[in-house]
Amino acid sequence: MAKLAYGIAVKVLEQLGSRTFQEISSAWGVRSDLKKLELTVATIKAVLLDAEEKQVSDHRLTIWVGELKDVLNDAENVLDEFHYRVLQKEVMRRYGSTSKKVCHFFSTSNPLVFRFELAHKIKDIRKRVDDIAALKDKFNLAERLEDRKIINMHQRRDMTHSFVNPRNVIGRDDDKEEIIYLFMDPFENAGRNVNVLPIVGIGGVGKTTLARFVYNDERVVSHFQLRMWVCVSEDFNVTRLIKEILKSAKVTTDENLGIDQWQASLRELLKYKKFLLVLDDIWNENRNKWIELEDLLLGGCNGSKIIVTTRNDSVATIMGTTPTYNLDGLSQEDCLSLFVTLAFQEGEEKQYPNLLEIGKEIVEKCKGVPLAVKTLAGLLYSKLDECEWKFIRDNEIWHLEQNEGDILPALRLSYNQLPLHLKQCFAYCSLFPKDYEFFSIELIQFWMAHGALQSHENKELEDIGDLYIKELLSRSFFQDVNEDLYCCSFVMHDLMHDLSLSVAQGECLTVTKKSVIDEKVRHLSFVDNGLEFVTPLQKLSRVQTIFFQIELPLSLVEACISRFKYLRVLDLSVSSFEVLSSSIGALKHLRYLSLSCNWNLKQLPNSICKLYNLQTLLLDGCINLERLPKDIRNMINLKVLVVTTKHTYLSENVVGCLKSLRTFIVVRCPSLRCLFEGMDGCLSNLRTLVVKACPKLTSLSLNIKHLTALETLIIDNCEELNLIEEDSQDIKLSLQKLKIVTSHKFAVFPQWLQGSANTLQHLEIEECYNFMALPDWFPSLKSLQTLIIIDCPKLSSLPEGMQGLTTLRELIIRDCQFLTRERIQEDWSKIAHISEIDLDEDSDSESASEMDDDMSVDLREEDDGGSSHEENDEVKSSSSFSTLILWVLTMTLI
Repeated sequence: MAKLAYGIAVKVLEQLGSRTFQEISSAWGVRSDLKKLELTVATIKAVLLDAEEKQVSDHRLTIWVGELKDVLNDAENVLDEFHYRVLQKEVMRRYGSTSKKVCHFFSTSNPLVFRFELAHKIKDIRKRVDDIAALKDKFNLAERLEDRKIINMHQRRDMTHSFVNPRNVIGRDDDKEEIIYLFMDPFENAGRNVNVLPIVGIGGVGKTTLARFVYNDERVVSHFQLRMWVCVSEDFNVTRLIKEILKSAKVTTDENLGIDQWQASLRELLKYKKFLLVLDDIWNENRNKWIELEDLLLGGCNGSKIIVTTRNDSVATIMGTTPTYNLDGLSQEDCLSLFVTLAFQEGEEKQYPNLLEIGKEIVEKCKGVPLAVKTLAGLLYSKLDECEWKFIRDNEIWHLEQNEGDILPALRLSYNQLPLHLKQCFAYCSLFPKDYEFFSIELIQFWMAHGALQSHENKELEDIGDLYIKELLSRSFFQDVNEDLYCCSFVMHDLMHDLSLSVAQGECLTVTKKSVIDEKVRHLSFVDNGLEFVTPLQKLSRVQTIFFQIELPLSLVEACISRFKYLRVLDLSVSSFEVLSSSIGALKHLRYLSLSCNWNLKQLPNSICKLYNLQTLLLDGCINLERLPKDIRNMINLKVLVVTTKHTYLSENVVGCLKSLRTFIVVRCPSLRCLFEGMDGCLSNLRTLVVKACPKLTSLSLNIKHLTALETLIIDNCEELNLIEEDSQDIKLSLQKLKIVTSHKFAVFPQWLQGSANTLQHLEIEECYNFMALPDWFPSLKSLQTLIIIDCPKLSSLPEGMQGLTTLRELIIRDCQFLTRERIQEDWSKIAHISEIDLDEDSDSESASEMDDDMSVDLREEDDGGSSHEENDEVKSSSSFSTLILWVLTMTLI
């Protein structure tokens, strides 16, 4: 609760401190009230972090924080309405005719009426905030300016030890053997006498158990002269760790000695010895602290090893000197074996086959995490009532009673270590279903819609969101990442999803027919179909998110649109209505609207263009959409636009003046012939442009010189598109990634690409059957790192001067029948410097040095064990993975 209140307080203060509010508030006569509100909110914000910790043991404080959050939410809504009016005024200035301005003055929303109403609302908000602020003193809250990681004893993990009974370790024999093999390999990073092996995995997956398993193996015991085990946990204090290492080695420590004597004792202990040190459960991301400790450990004999267990890839990067060992979950079979051992007395499972069958279903919920298996098995030990087993099977893990050391408390330690802004972003992920494939561009816009991204000077919010995702990936909150040119996809482990549900309860709710909907809930995700939701929803008033995971009756959709005026996010994807309700235009606060894969949608009401705050509009897969609304240019805050339409062109009114647009994706428009006619200079902030499956598109009709911010350009399956007519020389671009797939008109590179000579990093050409040659100026691409050419049968040679591309690290050439291995042999001097080269008939990618060692064999002899057609397809699919985002369903329409 306090975390969310703190986040809202930060957003309110950002709004109040912006230049727009400073200027307009004076003009509208509300400057004094807003300044007082700002001072009061700042005072409360200073103690909210302290309130977070103390509310655990003070129910009155929990109530106070809840009331504060309510009023801060209301304040944010009022200020957001203020911002909406500013945008409305700007739209009228740009595009409003005299008649429109007169009508606006006499409407219910004219400026004079609004100013009066706004002044009244702000005074009311200020009074409510003042009343709540007056109560804070009785809680004795301390001011804190930052989100320090205070380690409470009741939140800490129990200290670990080195012993494990090998008979109790199930399913880790292969992992143990792999690590021991690395230990015994004399050539593993032989340049160092002490090597560090990080073991990384999600909480509860068994990192500590595996480290114990290795530590106690007889071969390891005999291989090392000295073995030590230290549980580090959150407190990475170098002085404490020196003492703990000495204690583990059975060296008597005198508490009266100082740090200098202790470090000398440690270095003397390790001198000329081959040792094994396990540093278990590390959270420290401060590299300087690690270096301070590492310097004391480097005196060991050659072959000494340090095992580090951590949940965080960043820790592994800081400490590791060998490749990270990523520990996966157990197999279903091993999990069941573990479950049977812990849930039944020996042999008892044979007497209760009905319980064993239920147990198999319970084990599936654990998704390979041993601690989850132990938690649920422990709840069922000695219980033989089938109803109790079914209760465990049918309930989410986060609903079940958890003791210290069980799976959710273990995972919550990871959550507690997150910076505050990431805690809020993670909580929002609870609204998506289990096994949901996230796409970075989608999730970032979702977070942005809720103001969860902290603005930073000189950084785009999209870039900040990308950093957030990388951080959550690093900390194992997300996994199974796949990267494409302009986004990445990933999933959440089911147990991490359970954790998100746990931390978001009260704020976020996945609505089923059995759900009890609390009136304070603000974010709803529907997974069941039915009109019975209408009545419970009537008691809600401050909902900010509606996410339909299933098609619902149109009446329910319209009820949500008309009732929830404070919506920031509305996801109506995979719906089936033909016309969107015109009441959509009343959602002044809406930032994110998805109508993806609504195959029946024919029209959008022009009222949608009143959504001046809208940042994301997804219309992909709307195959029957006749055209975009005429006033779409009024959406002056739009950053992401994805379009599918039956129309033949996008007129100037459509996207021509969307100067705020950062990402524009046009997909599956079978009749589209021209994209940007008459729109010169209107997309100057565009960073990503994707045009896919538009078979009749002949021209972008856009002077490329205006796309000075464009970083990624993808042209895919646009057979008739001619890029040469877009030609322009002597211009400066900042293009970083270019991909062209299935373009029959693409024969030579356009001259305008030279404008990106200093920035282009990734170039990919596939299935361009008339593409004949890389240009003479190709060696001027001094930043190029990756070059992929697939299925371009007319390409017959590589240009002179390629050896000058010193940054080129990866070259893939496949299915180019005239660019034979013999011809590449002739050009070998041009590409010998490239570290990764993947050519036809090579079964695997290989380094340049490997090929250079045996050129006479590799390039002159036929290789019968070459790449299969399926392998070629795999390269193609991996390079084009996730070309679209949420709209993958549209593939079924081909």
